[in-house]
Amino acid sequence: MEIKFKMEYFKSIYDRYQHASRPLKEKILDEFCKVCKYHRKYAIHKLNGPPLEDRCQALRLAGIKRRRPKIYSQQAINILMKVWEAAGYVCGVRLKALLPLWLPWIEKHFCLTPELKKQLLKISARQIDRRLKPYKFKDKKCLYGGTKPGSLLKHHIPIKTNHWDVKTPGFTEVDTVSHSGNNADGLFAYSVNQTDILTGWVETRAVLGKGENGIIASLEEMEGDFPFSILGIDSDNGSEFINHPLYKRCQQKNIQFTRGRPYKKDDNAHIEQKNWTHVRKLMGWNRYDTLTSVNAMNDLYKNELRLFMNLFLPSMKLIVKERVGSRRKRKYDDPKTPLDRVIESDKGQPHKIEQLKTLRKQLDPFRLSAAIEKKLEAIAKKANHRQSPKSIPAAETGQNSELNCIEASVMREISQILSLEVQYA
Repeated sequence: MEIKFKMEYFKSIYDRYQHASRPLKEKILDEFCKVCKYHRKYAIHKLNGPPLEDRCQALRLAGIKRRRPKIYSQQAINILMKVWEAAGYVCGVRLKALLPLWLPWIEKHFCLTPELKKQLLKISARQIDRRLKPYKFKDKKCLYGGTKPGSLLKHHIPIKTNHWDVKTPGFTEVDTVSHSGNNADGLFAYSVNQTDILTGWVETRAVLGKGENGIIASLEEMEGDFPFSILGIDSDNGSEFINHPLYKRCQQKNIQFTRGRPYKKDDNAHIEQKNWTHVRKLMGWNRYDTLTSVNAMNDLYKNELRLFMNLFLPSMKLIVKERVGSRRKRKYDDPKTPLDRVIESDKGQPHKIEQLKTLRKQLDPFRLSAAIEKKLEAIAKKANHRQSPKSIPAAETGQNSELNCIEASVMREISQILSLEVQYA
């Protein structure tokens, strides 16, 4: 029974109960408990109390809201907000997982009392999401791409029809992210992104243009930074990967080389997700077309960013996805950093793992985050702003948020239609 019907039923029997005899009160009470599924003592307390209107009016006049007292102080939430900001606004589950890892540095940067420390370690992921909900925001931006299919070696490179052997690190997905701005003509920068399927370890390099020599050089450089051996590469059908030099290199090094199906981005879902979190979310949609900007991007990719993302930020992996009615229910494992997943696999290179573990003890994640923001500001100044899209402000709260969402969706549809017209013209 819905609560409004319970309230109506309570109003209908309240006066009758007050003026009834004792035997009749017992019958009314029995019926009240049976209909509303109340405990008998609770029903007696409710019927012997003041009328519902007087009770609600008294609470309103006293300014009392019937809520449970807050367990976590505002000071603890303020510290949590600072950690959340430094971690790149991750979700509550990932933020909960990184708190024990970041705790020594949290104690160093903030005045933590034993009570505040207890609250930070006790707070749940769902409570974190609830308390930080008023401060969350979303950027509405447009997507741009610039990859042409490579057809010369498609019949030599097999399509990946099954999942990687996720029990072993080293099987990777690779992709490029264009930094062309509004104009895809001419020479501009690309970010070459490579991620390991099992551990989530990511390495990124920036190149000017996407010629095969620059792409192969960046892949060779990234291969040396992974804390394990590369066993496989899976790419899309772009000509920057589907070429003879990369194909021969993989054959010489006994690296499995596969590709996804044309126009099926889900085949490379892991790297598509990393393209957003590790590149597009940070670099935005500006145009970078100079060697100076590429060097500045690589200075960030090779140093602070790779250490921050791989050593300090936990990530979740999807375990199972099942359909329940019209919805899909997803289950994830416990959030862990890529370094922790490499250590768990016991397949990494020991000397590199020891160096990374020592680095994690020495590095301050708050300083790393601040250094990343500082370098991102310097990189943004090197962009070609004449050919970069105008920034769209974050969605405002209240009624304007719906309008912004509608406008952003309409703009996305228009851009998709225009891109299709250009593609098939």
